[in-house]
Amino acid sequence: MARRKWTDDDYEAREAEEAAPAEPCWLCTRPLGSEVVAHHPVPKSRGGRGTVNLHPICHHTLHASFTNAELARIGEAVETLRTSSALAQFLEWIAGKDPDFHVPTTRRGGDPRRRGR
Repeated sequence: MARRKWTDDDYEAREAEEAAPAEPCWLCTRPLGSEVVAHHPVPKSRGGRGTVNLHPICHHTLHASFTNAELARIGEAVETLRTSSALAQFLEWIAGKDPDFHVPTTRRGGDPRRRGR
């Protein structure tokens, strides 16, 4: 099998692809970092098929703040999520953080597995 020779156009196209601005996070709109999570705006358990890209911390926070039933009702209405009282404070806090920033996330109201300990 013969090897394909790279042309100047191939190198220019590759450089342009690498220099293109990164796709932003669907939730917080910051550039995506080295780790990306594919999130179903409508959960698969509720018939969702499409995915969007999120930072891991945004994904954890989203699922810690909303049940699958709530996410199914909201669907792809990202502005509804962004303006919700559950996420508005998080989005304001995360806005200036590095794309690869991450800290542990707990469910709203604390971790239910820790109650009574």
